[in-house]
Amino acid sequence: MLRAATLASGSSGNCAVVSDGRVHILIDAGISTRRISQGLKGLGIELRHIAGVLITHEHIDHVAALPVLCRQTGAPLYTAEGTAFALCGKWGGLEERFRVFEPGQRFAVQGLEVGAFATSHDCARPVGYWVTDGRRKMALCTDTGLITPEAREGVRGAHTLIGEFNYDPEMLRKGPYPLHLQDRIRGSRGHLSNEMGAELAAWAAQQGTTRVVLAHLSQENNTPGTALAAAERTLGALGLGSGDVELISAPRNESTGWFEV
Repeated sequence: MLRAATLASGSSGNCAVVSDGRVHILIDAGISTRRISQGLKGLGIELRHIAGVLITHEHIDHVAALPVLCRQTGAPLYTAEGTAFALCGKWGGLEERFRVFEPGQRFAVQGLEVGAFATSHDCARPVGYWVTDGRRKMALCTDTGLITPEAREGVRGAHTLIGEFNYDPEMLRKGPYPLHLQDRIRGSRGHLSNEMGAELAAWAAQQGTTRVVLAHLSQENNTPGTALAAAERTLGALGLGSGDVELISAPRNESTGWFEV
């Protein structure tokens, strides 16, 4: 049975885990190794049993734990070549841990198949991921300013989508961020608004997705209720309700607990 959970999801740190009960894979490691270890223990997993870490991109809220994590586990790091290059420039000694790929490639992490797809973000070579055990499929698509064609294909057929709902446009416009930061967030290499995240969720639901986890919510420019309302409106316009698609808002600093993919 394929299961997943987020351990943290937001601008201050991101980490998720997917597991079939034997193979456990982290997606990003943007919180401390101590918090990752505690979160995994709450799910019944020991840090030393992690089979690999999938890295979406090099921003610190997705990779902060890597130096310590690599000292405490032997897990390989999977990421696009450009991201690996950027991280090796930041931290020495990680070179041998990387298993690099180009977006669009598939590869195995022990018994699970993984695919990477291109996203659009202001960094070296950002990607999202899908993971499958051959029966069930989950996809993670965050930190992108556009819903790329590659992201649509990566999400297609996923039973569970962990998707970005970063900001509410009005909250961003009226909030404390300076104009240049607002422009970066809503730009084509920034983040998905609630409406854009809902668009991807609705498209995924039309392809068979039955659970959407609303992820990477901004603390300053969004609320769980606002994001959920946007998702419900868009899904409702397609005649889809809670009986068709389960919606979960991922906490910024806590685990969702396991959910079945």
